[in-house]
Amino acid sequence: MTDFKLDAQERSDLGKGASRRLRRNASLVPAVIYGGEAAPQSISILAKDLAKMLENEIAFSNIIKLSVDGKSQDVVIKALQRHPAKGFVLHADFQRVVAGQKLTATVPVHLINQETSIGVKQQGGEIYLNLPDAEVTCLPQDLPDFIEVDIAKMEVGQVLHMSDLKLPKGVAFVALQHGSDLPVVNIHAPRVSKEDAPKEEGAAE
Repeated sequence: MTDFKLDAQERSDLGKGASRRLRRNASLVPAVIYGGEAAPQSISILAKDLAKMLENEIAFSNIIKLSVDGKSQDVVIKALQRHPAKGFVLHADFQRVVAGQKLTATVPVHLINQETSIGVKQQGGEIYLNLPDAEVTCLPQDLPDFIEVDIAKMEVGQVLHMSDLKLPKGVAFVALQHGSDLPVVNIHAPRVSKEDAPKEEGAAE
């Protein structure tokens, strides 16, 4: 796992107005930590530090060392609220990691052998990733950086669902546990463009 660290400060000025002032005047992102036996804790994080960490997609699937006023605790990202147009983070939710207790986290899905896939190389198909990331549950020490899906043997028309994938030991899909076997990736026949379509007989030049 990559070593992710963030510094934060506890905040007592709560509410929407206070959050707006944080973002506007101090370039801080309001956030909350919850879970475990401790009470929820309202904090603020430097926007630039959070943005830099989020440039690495596996930040979502890793345990973060979050230091609040010098006191460190292990957390995972549970939710981010982003600006609808500009994309920067407006608010963050973190969940405490408790040793020996399962957690849920969002993990990116990575496809391998795309260029050599039967459906692509031999059949001219196009890959569609239905599920770029997925929520998993596991013990903290079993949390993977990403889920790897080998599509070398996939053919046109074939769909891989969650139940078709082999996950690392101790890791399970949350949706599958709830009875929802979601499609992860499929290879479909290439779309025929208007230019490629045959002209009708007798059509005017």
